[in-house]
Amino acid sequence: MLAAVLGFLAIVGCAVPACAGPSLEWAIKAAYLFKLPPFIEWPGNAFASPSSPFNLCIVGSDPFGDLLERGAAGQKLGGHPIVLEHLTDVSQNARCQMMYVAGDPQSVAADIAATGGMPVLTVTDSQTDGRAKGIINFVTRDNHVRFEIDRAAAARDRLDISSKLLSIAVPGEPDQGAQ
Repeated sequence: MLAAVLGFLAIVGCAVPACAGPSLEWAIKAAYLFKLPPFIEWPGNAFASPSSPFNLCIVGSDPFGDLLERGAAGQKLGGHPIVLEHLTDVSQNARCQMMYVAGDPQSVAADIAATGGMPVLTVTDSQTDGRAKGIINFVTRDNHVRFEIDRAAAARDRLDISSKLLSIAVPGEPDQGAQ
């Protein structure tokens, strides 16, 4: 994984010691946002047309600085150009195929609920409340950035996750927010 992250940093033009701005942790998470989609299969209706963009939406605050913009420049996913969208909140009209949602657990849970049943890969960061976890939830284990995958949520949203990606996910922590 470190080689993939260093490769991503080389693509965006940033040597690890010389990176100014987002930390190495955020650079790793940004790299994951580009590395995860090839292992996900979206239903045919997820795109308006074969040439429609793959919309990667950042909801709430953007901790990535310009890493995502530089990483997305000129990139395609299965013939779809990658386009970044910054949203303050989610509406049913958002045409996102992938959505990174940040913020307090209540607002994250509301944004995730707004996409329920839609083919949107939701990604969250270190959420412990099950209602605020995306299909993919970044976690830090043993000082390494890892991710959990909620297979049931992916199935509800009609997303098929590759067994290769499932095999490297870490088991989820028990829901600390459930009563």
